[in-house]
Amino acid sequence: MSRIVIAYHSGYGHTKKLAESVLEGLQGAGADAKLIAVAEIDDAGWAELDAADAIVFGAPTYMGGPSAPFKAFADASSKAWFTQKWKDKIAAGFTNSATMNGDKFSTIQYFVTLAMQHGMVWTGTGMMPANTKAATRNDVNFVGGFTGLLAQSPADATPEEGPLPGDHETARAFGVRVAAVTSRWLAGRASNV
Repeated sequence: MSRIVIAYHSGYGHTKKLAESVLEGLQGAGADAKLIAVAEIDDAGWAELDAADAIVFGAPTYMGGPSAPFKAFADASSKAWFTQKWKDKIAAGFTNSATMNGDKFSTIQYFVTLAMQHGMVWTGTGMMPANTKAATRNDVNFVGGFTGLLAQSPADATPEEGPLPGDHETARAFGVRVAAVTSRWLAGRASNV
C-alpha cells in the first residue's frame, strides 16, 4: 500500500474541501493517504512527508501564484532538499481560485518547479477536458487541467458551495490517478532492485 500525503494550504476553506475530495480518491484507490495543513506543520508532519511515497501539493491561487503560507512551507522544505529526502517520490498538485483562469497555471508551474528542485517525478491529471458544446460546468475536468488539477469557486461562495460538484468529481478522479501512478512507480522500482 502506497503512502501519500496531501500537503495543502486553504485560506477560506474552499481548497481544503478540494483536498478532501483528492483524499477520497486516493483512499478509494487503496492508498494510505492523509492531509497535512502546511500552515500548521510540525516535526511529525515533516516526518510524514519524508516517509511518503508521493506528495500532492495544494494551494489556492492568490495574485497569480500559490498562497504565502504554502510558499513559506515550500521555502522550509529546503531542509529536506539538502539531503534529497523527497528524491524519486511521485509529486502532483492542485489549485483553486475564484475565476476560471485566475492565472492558476502559475501556481501549478510553481508546484512543478518545487517538485523538480526536490528531484521528484511529476504526474498530471491524465484527463481529457470537457470542451464540447454539450459540456456543462459540472463535467469532469471542465476547467481543463492537464499538468495539475484546476478548480474554481465563486468569490461569494461558501466552502460548501464551491468548488462545484464537477470539480470535486475531478478531484476524486485525480486522487485515483495519483494512487495508480504511485503504485505503478513503486512496483517498477521494486522490480529493478
